[in-house]
Amino acid sequence: MIVLSVQNLQKSFGGNVVLKDVSFVLQDHQRMGLVGVNGCGKSTLLKILAGLEYADGGSFSLNKGMTFGYMEQQFAVNGDKTVYDVLKDVFIPVFAMEEKLRQMEIDMASTQSETELKRLGDSYERLNFLFEQADGYAWQSSIAGVLAGLGFEKHQWDQPAHLLSGGELTRLCLAKLLLQKPDLLLLDEPTNHLDLEALNWLEKYLSEYKGAVIVVSHDRYFLDHICTHITELLLGTAETYTGNYSAYMPQRAERFETRMRAWEQQQRFIAREEAIIARYKSFNREKSIKAAESREKRLEKVERLERPEDEHQVRFSFHAKRRTGDDVLAVRDYEKGFDGRTLFSNVHFDLRAGDRVALLGPNGIGKSTLLRCLVGELNADKGFVRWGANVDVGYYDQKQSTLHPDKTVLDEVWDQFPRMDQSEVRGALGLFLFTGEDVFMPIHTLSGGEKGRVALTKLMLQKDNLLLLDEPTNHLDMDSREVLEDALENFEGTILAVSHDRYFINRFANRVLVLSESGVKEYKGNFDDYQARLTWENARPTEDIRYADMTRTEAGKEKRKQRMAREQKKALKEKVAQAEKTISRLEDAIAAHEERMATAEIYSVPEKAAEAARVYQQLKDELNDAFAAWEEAAEELENAEE
Repeated sequence: MIVLSVQNLQKSFGGNVVLKDVSFVLQDHQRMGLVGVNGCGKSTLLKILAGLEYADGGSFSLNKGMTFGYMEQQFAVNGDKTVYDVLKDVFIPVFAMEEKLRQMEIDMASTQSETELKRLGDSYERLNFLFEQADGYAWQSSIAGVLAGLGFEKHQWDQPAHLLSGGELTRLCLAKLLLQKPDLLLLDEPTNHLDLEALNWLEKYLSEYKGAVIVVSHDRYFLDHICTHITELLLGTAETYTGNYSAYMPQRAERFETRMRAWEQQQRFIAREEAIIARYKSFNREKSIKAAESREKRLEKVERLERPEDEHQVRFSFHAKRRTGDDVLAVRDYEKGFDGRTLFSNVHFDLRAGDRVALLGPNGIGKSTLLRCLVGELNADKGFVRWGANVDVGYYDQKQSTLHPDKTVLDEVWDQFPRMDQSEVRGALGLFLFTGEDVFMPIHTLSGGEKGRVALTKLMLQKDNLLLLDEPTNHLDMDSREVLEDALENFEGTILAVSHDRYFINRFANRVLVLSESGVKEYKGNFDDYQARLTWENARPTEDIRYADMTRTEAGKEKRKQRMAREQKKALKEKVAQAEKTISRLEDAIAAHEERMATAEIYSVPEKAAEAARVYQQLKDELNDAFAAWEEAAEELENAEE
């Protein structure tokens, strides 16, 4: 069933055409990811669908009777309501239904008319069904589940909502929307400000959501895990692809190549036809001129294909001006805190040449602070670092605090590399899409993504052999993230990166360090390997503790011993179960035999009576043996389980 139909939607701001001809269809239960470069109109499209912006042309329609919910990136709360009360307001219609149900119960108890009682009973049954469907009996647990899932601590539930941070308000907006359970969810960057635990919860929730979803997100891992379709906004139009983000990428490349081949083939055909026409005309004969005119008419009827265009992409690479030694960095007993609160302590780790390390940890644990200590912007409270030979450190600050707000883009880069010619600096900036007059824009006028590209330009030109990157994919569009990942993949130096971008971590990392208050824990591999290891650890906590202090040989012997014990217990359990079956069978046989022996005719023939007595005694003996076998097996099993 079609939930939403969008036809030829158009939107401009001044002379800037954002949406030129956007059309797509969303079916029930589909989860569509809306992607495209920064500024292509993704948020604008959601606002139009939510009724917050007007389209200049085209139309869209939501299926009759269906509801939608819109999550914007900025959410404000009026008044002094607590976090819990903001979400409780979602259930005001439910409370009204409950009040009506209570009144109907009173009316049914007081009425004397059977007809009225039946009418009230039927109405009560219908309303009670709607009450159940609206979580009337479970609204408190629904609120608690969503708050916990999105990372709200219990003590925050009674906190005035207007005192929340921007990120917490965004999460509260998302919580409210999820509790409303509209038929269509419109989500604009829902993963912002969520830690890994909350991200996992949201992915599971949306994957099981009964309605349809359109989501704008730069989190490619998130899109991979929830989306059934991807719609790309490209040069003002929309194209829809089946599958998640990883499925969309090769489809997109294939479509572009197919269109380019078709356009090139048509161009060759047109050039060939024009050459033939020109040759006919050169003969300057009546017959050849008519042939030329005939071909010209046919050529005019050909529907000309437009040359396929793609958005301009950032393109760059990292290179190191010299090699480091094998040992790049050693961190020992590092500790840092603020205002009496320790962020992290007892931090030990090493970086070796060529390492690709992702630094993870919950929000507020001090990941960015640790990088700032390493580059000397902050002093650690305790511990030391030892740098290897020939290490040149390049640092990418997610806040871009080193950029001077009043400098132009050109001066910001050129002042750091004064020996370069202006043409060289502009060439480098051109790789990051700063061309023409763009290079004279003041830094303070740039968007977050543009500032990030200026910082990456400087980092590329430094040619350092150790890159410390703090959330390098923030504010970058997806194509730029892909290019950054390619550049890091081909970088010959060493990388330590703080990131919440799980797709990015999967692309570049071969080690994961998880920072906590008590130190760091290391995992081999990328993010998926880390998650798999966590799942294994959570599934086998006792075994991990039992073997933690053993050598591999000792652990192997202990595991074999435990395996043999498990196999022995399994065999004993089967032996007990078999004995119980035997006892049950013999008891049934004895009961049936006793019924036969109770008949008079069996005693009319002495031989039959003697045989019956013999069989009866045999069954009794077998039953005694079965009980003995059961007791022995049960005792062995009890001893084995001690």
